[in-house]
Amino acid sequence: MMTVTIDDVRAAAKRIEGRVRRTPLLPATLSHSLLPDNPALNLKLECLQVSGSFKARGAMSALTTLEDAAKARGLITASGGNHGLGVACAGHAAGVPVTIYLPGNTPSAKADNLRRWGAEVHMHGEVWDDANREALAVAERDGKTYIHPFADPSVIAGQGTVSLEVLADAPDTDVLLVSIGGGGLISGAAMAAKALKPKITVIGIEPVGAPTLHDSVAAGELVELAHIDTNANTLAPRRSEEINLALIQQNVDEIVLVTDEQMYKAARWLWRDFGLGVELSAAAAVAALQVGIYTPPAGAVCTALICGTGSDGMR
Repeated sequence: MMTVTIDDVRAAAKRIEGRVRRTPLLPATLSHSLLPDNPALNLKLECLQVSGSFKARGAMSALTTLEDAAKARGLITASGGNHGLGVACAGHAAGVPVTIYLPGNTPSAKADNLRRWGAEVHMHGEVWDDANREALAVAERDGKTYIHPFADPSVIAGQGTVSLEVLADAPDTDVLLVSIGGGGLISGAAMAAKALKPKITVIGIEPVGAPTLHDSVAAGELVELAHIDTNANTLAPRRSEEINLALIQQNVDEIVLVTDEQMYKAARWLWRDFGLGVELSAAAAVAALQVGIYTPPAGAVCTALICGTGSDGMR
């Protein structure tokens, strides 16, 4: 089975340097804290990344590994919105045509933004898995180059570059909190963080209504959910992939679950206290701390990845 190493992440960092942003790390101080026991908390602002989320890292990493012939055939993928935006931005920068398949639960603003970046956009099915099956079929039929949003090793390596930055800017980080959708971000970020700082604790956060990797880790094998029930559409695939599960089993200490309402509460705090407009999924890491679903050890320094911008967290 394929895997990803810290050398892959370092190579990805070199490939994407100057093509994506080195996002800031914001200490969550001078706020009306809603966090129990006021833990030391840093916010890694991937909501300020090119395309609006961390997905630009993986998309650009993947694009920079492709041969010219593969790029000339055009890129295609399925997305809840953010990976599509990352691929669309990368394709726009390289002058490569991009086709994106979205599920019906994608916010219309993300579809409009994809079109603004020049992508050809199609809506298909109810959830990401439906859109992905169609994207794969079209890629096979038309010869387009498919980029998987979370199971492509070059994408995972690109996502892992966020941990290089976190531990360079906040080497005292004891706990890294990461939202989980398909598992691409946490696969790369956890592996890189553990390689650089083996004693760091990595906590994954999923919605109660989409516990894809929580249930897979508990079962010791990939689980496909029968039903998805969350408004955090970017955290809502029915199934992950073997490469992601293996990396998560090796490097993630615990996966906890938060409700949509807990994520909304965290998103409102991020807006009111820090002026950060984030999508619902980006508030998951803070929500886990806010409601005490995860309690860090006394004195621990926590860093939460704020993975994407948006307005759907502002209900």
